[in-house]
Amino acid sequence: MVNNRKIIMDCDPGHDDAIALIIAGAETSPLDIVAVTTVAGNQSVDKNTRNALNVLDIMQRGDIPVSTGADRPLIKESAFAESIHGETGLDGPQLPKNPKLKATGNHGVKVIVDEVLNSDEPITIVATGPLTNVAMALIQEPKIAENIQEIVIMGGGTFGNWTPTAEFNIWVDGEAAKKVFNSGVPVVVFGLDVTHQLLGNDTIIERFNQINNPVSQFVVELLKFFKSTYKEQFDMDGGPIHDACTILYLLNPKIFTLQHTYIQIENQSPLTYGTMSVDLNHTYHQEPNAHFATAVDIELAWNTMEKALRSYPSL
Repeated sequence: MVNNRKIIMDCDPGHDDAIALIIAGAETSPLDIVAVTTVAGNQSVDKNTRNALNVLDIMQRGDIPVSTGADRPLIKESAFAESIHGETGLDGPQLPKNPKLKATGNHGVKVIVDEVLNSDEPITIVATGPLTNVAMALIQEPKIAENIQEIVIMGGGTFGNWTPTAEFNIWVDGEAAKKVFNSGVPVVVFGLDVTHQLLGNDTIIERFNQINNPVSQFVVELLKFFKSTYKEQFDMDGGPIHDACTILYLLNPKIFTLQHTYIQIENQSPLTYGTMSVDLNHTYHQEPNAHFATAVDIELAWNTMEKALRSYPSL
């Protein structure tokens, strides 16, 4: 167990991003969220910022600052995942259009740079959306690489969900992803290979429904909506809690099996743009640059998430 690890959550909430925030900021969590930065991805960056503020308000964590980051990829045009997350980016629960909490007014990229440079200990960046903000921070101030403990990402995999070979987060900004994987910073990857093993099905929804506090009930609403869109779009019996895997790993690394491997991002071909090349068989004979999750202890993962949800106060 890692104690009191400082993290920056760079996200595009998003149902699974919201769940990741909730378990990271729980009473039982040893993680210190020093900043939340938002990026265009599941929806526009403004909608994602609104969603982050609303989620933190539900968590009663107004102490965590939220800053709006990049509103588009480095090179490509923006693309959103309305078919999965809805028009608001967080469809399902009824959330205010004008959150009680407010964003800082500082740009998310500047926040990442300043927090990492000024921290007296290495910071972990948890990136659960496109990697635009993280790449821009590394470009603007390369020195931050020296004080980043890890970049823990949800993205990629050995197959795709947005194209046959590309996962959405990597596909949205392949140039940014390439920059991150070539940065020399330790990277831990939770791709579709492992996230599709953790499905929020009816059994899990009912299990969390029994907790019966406002935060757990919010998560139940998120899982119900996510389950419906994954059934419609992919004929899957439950919504994968993709982004929450990053936090589950930080809470208990034993939940996952990781392989140290060489990963590169393909961004040249229109046919395979955003594909993550994961060299699990070491065919390139290159020095590994990432740890890639291949398996998950499913029951331990749900138990860890349930413990976090139960730590929130009841009405």
